[in-house]
Amino acid sequence: MTAFSHPFFRALPPVPTLAIAHRGGAGVSPENTLFAFTEAVTKHEVHMLELDVQATRDGVLVIAHDDDVDRCTEGRGLVASFDHVELLRLDAAHRFTLDAGASFPERGKGHRIPRLRELLDALPKTPLNIELKPAAAAYAAAFVDELKHAGALERVCIGSEDDALGLRLVELAPEACHFYARDALIAAVFALKSGNDAPVLDDSRVQVLDMPLQWEGMRLVDPAFLAAARARGRWVNVWTVDDEAELARCVAEGIPGVMTDRPDRLASLLGPKPANSAK
Repeated sequence: MTAFSHPFFRALPPVPTLAIAHRGGAGVSPENTLFAFTEAVTKHEVHMLELDVQATRDGVLVIAHDDDVDRCTEGRGLVASFDHVELLRLDAAHRFTLDAGASFPERGKGHRIPRLRELLDALPKTPLNIELKPAAAAYAAAFVDELKHAGALERVCIGSEDDALGLRLVELAPEACHFYARDALIAAVFALKSGNDAPVLDDSRVQVLDMPLQWEGMRLVDPAFLAAARARGRWVNVWTVDDEAELARCVAEGIPGVMTDRPDRLASLLGPKPANSAK
């Protein structure tokens, strides 16, 4: 099975560039909340959602990027130090602002840190790019089981920044789409840019390069890189692009997927979503 014949890719809309809401669109909505994800799909018409999964002290899989709750809520402490019921008491939009802290438009409106299961149920057809955070490594099997229980394995691309955890997910869910972990990604990018081969490019179990558009001032992705990736059957999603001119360039170059905190800007560039796209 080649990468682009995987069911995950066959279900994607037939557009040159996918709009992927990074954490649900953190620049326009309180990140990693059901409100943000729903707004991204219904209002900004994104094609895919990007999100992160952590685990609570009692083993509930929740959607949060940081290991702690400090940056987004009024609480303090590691996600893993809270029982799920305790986590529900926190306001996930407490620190969300659009004007550098002059106001907090979604504070006190009931936004909570959601369970992964809630999103899978709320948007049962939306493609998802999900990173299991290393802090939740002990729950890798439970994570895969939850995706299976929801019938979601064919509409998710999963992985982790941690290479050992990424490999564990491949072993637990070989039928799923997977993205490269950190060290494997570095090796794959170097090989594609240099024209050399690398063992990571021979592993058909991993199909997606979720990668930064730029690194230390250098733009990593250009038409030559995209051609090399496509020739090796690898899909490229870049993160995190919010600048309007850069978004326009990504679309013009046909980068397959663009993760952005500003889905509103990307939506205006891409135009209306195909009428048959699923939500």
